[in-house]
Amino acid sequence: MARKVGQIVRRGSSTWLVRVYTGRDLETKKRTYLNQTIHGALRDAQTHLNKMLGKRDRGRKLDSSKQTLNQYLDRWLELASISAFDIQTLYRDLLVRSLSARSIRYTHAVLRSALKQAMRWNLILSNPADSVDLPRQDRREIGVLNVEKARTFVRAISGHPYGSLFALALTTGMRPSEYLGLTRNDLDLDRGTISVSHTSHTLEWRKGGWQFAETKRSRSRRLVKLQAWVVALLQERVPVEKESPGDLLLFRARRGGPIRESRFVQDHFKPLLKSAKLPAIRLYDLRHTAATISLIAGISPKVISEQPGHASVAFTLDVYSHVLPHMQDAAAEKIQALLIEAKAE
Repeated sequence: MARKVGQIVRRGSSTWLVRVYTGRDLETKKRTYLNQTIHGALRDAQTHLNKMLGKRDRGRKLDSSKQTLNQYLDRWLELASISAFDIQTLYRDLLVRSLSARSIRYTHAVLRSALKQAMRWNLILSNPADSVDLPRQDRREIGVLNVEKARTFVRAISGHPYGSLFALALTTGMRPSEYLGLTRNDLDLDRGTISVSHTSHTLEWRKGGWQFAETKRSRSRRLVKLQAWVVALLQERVPVEKESPGDLLLFRARRGGPIRESRFVQDHFKPLLKSAKLPAIRLYDLRHTAATISLIAGISPKVISEQPGHASVAFTLDVYSHVLPHMQDAAAEKIQALLIEAKAE
């Protein structure tokens, strides 16, 4: 591996030295590394290296005990020379390099927060990030299946090897990472519910099989009620016996183990849409389809907000505002019918 990224050095039959580049010493200008010995297989060392690199890239200090107070303050004092013009120029250059408006806005949020902390410590007098203009973030048009096309989709998944997975995606509004990370323990066939408590993103290979590293944030954990026909499909899928921890996954790749979303889309989802002559939507758009159809069916926005795990009802209504005009038309007709009938009486 490149010296600036990290290294894995063999130290024995099952011992590895993992080295992560952390920068240069401010006084000696020499490269500095965080070293740690890992016992186990090469994949264990690689997993540890990936975690450490992830922490470094997210800005988390790998070993704060080696940083002096002077070094820490020197880093903050460098912020004092930043002007609003510098930040605006940076954002302009990022746009020229085709960075998305969303990424630039995220960068701005992090930088503004750092400068705000510098103000609290009296390292700078004002926050230059408050005086810049941010690029407009255009909302991506949501691709959904209307009711008629959703019916076509239901017919198309009948008999498909992953029919129960598609049915779950279409009717619950779950994220792909959520239903691809489901285990048999999350499914309660008697009550017709599924518990969402982790995602496929947190799956890691450990001794004994695939295991979840950590749970999701609390607001995304929820209990989802299933439609009866979906429960029937899932009942056919659940194996009777457990062979290993990896077999706990409700949906598995053909050769076993977790399903990779990108490969699943290429091998199964896109061909299914093409054969059924349906629009080339994203797998994630089945989540939007579920919410849209629920709104059209007259389900309470509060219930719809809870099922996909949205932060609030306001967020749900904002995302699916394209459905609201049609809902208003139907509501007006219902109210008019009540008023007219009442007047006739």
